[in-house]
Amino acid sequence: MIARRSLLKTGAAALLGAPALSGLAQQVVTLKFHTFMAPQSNVWLSMHKPWMDKVEKESGGRIKFEAYPAMQLGGTPVQLYDQAKDGVVDVVWTLPGNTAGRFPRIEVFELPFMMNHAEATSKAFWEYSQTVASDEFKDTQVLALHVHGPGVIHTADKAVKSIADLRGMKLRGPTRQVTKLLGVLGATPVGMPLPGIPDALSKGTINGCVIPWEVVPSVKVNELTKFHAEFDPAGGSLYTTTFVMAMNKAKYNSLAPDLKKVIDNNSGMATSAFLGKTQQGNDGIGRKTASDRGNSIYTVSVAEAQDFRRKARTVEVEWVEDMNKKGFDGKKLLDTARALIEKHGKTTKA
Repeated sequence: MIARRSLLKTGAAALLGAPALSGLAQQVVTLKFHTFMAPQSNVWLSMHKPWMDKVEKESGGRIKFEAYPAMQLGGTPVQLYDQAKDGVVDVVWTLPGNTAGRFPRIEVFELPFMMNHAEATSKAFWEYSQTVASDEFKDTQVLALHVHGPGVIHTADKAVKSIADLRGMKLRGPTRQVTKLLGVLGATPVGMPLPGIPDALSKGTINGCVIPWEVVPSVKVNELTKFHAEFDPAGGSLYTTTFVMAMNKAKYNSLAPDLKKVIDNNSGMATSAFLGKTQQGNDGIGRKTASDRGNSIYTVSVAEAQDFRRKARTVEVEWVEDMNKKGFDGKKLLDTARALIEKHGKTTKA
């Protein structure tokens, strides 16, 4: 009888304990997502939020996000990557180029006239990082790597139709390689994170900036400039910028296996391609905000782009030399990136 009572008690305890164990297994994980993009920006609304929503849905609600655009958790855009590395936040989206020279091998994708279109180049960027630069972001769990659409020149008081028009202009550039390009083209380059553009244009600290069309309305460049110079796609893209979405390594490693799988399923080449494709897909919206105001939009022809290409070659040569000095084979890295961009360009619809 005693044995039976013990058995019943044990069984009851097991049954009572089952919900607690089940609840533990179903525990909700909250991740803080931090970026510098404004809450009204196309990037936030059509890239970041859909990605977070997808992860939440596929996790059955067991992963939740606290979303913080516009640096709402403090710090500066330059500090975002380290915020993820150090566990201040869980996931960030930022520019590797905000910290000049820290991620040198991936700068190859920011060199002049490298990219074809953002989806294909983002796929190439992911594959390149996995094969020849796998330790570049070793301090975090990298979720996606991508680029934006073709860079455009936006100026306040003077149209840019040739290299000569750039002479003496103070132009904001996003990264080390792009500011080098602006300098080679005769402009006075000014490096600053994206959120600094409106104030700098308003005060005349800069005469213009280079950004893709899609981000123009979020920093009021359609209102603060009157002239825009885009490049005929047949002549190549002046430049693009690289982006990284990264997660704190310890936080990722602490996830239950099935939740890790949800994150993994929303990471990698496909996610990188989605982000690149979506960002370039919003270029038309940004361009329309400028044309609707009656701003002047000039298209640099294929023939005119050749002058830009010739001058810009210096930036490429210097990057290769810089890589060689750092102990990497600069030419091999450049050739690898080009080959991957070409490969993915053939299999990706423009």
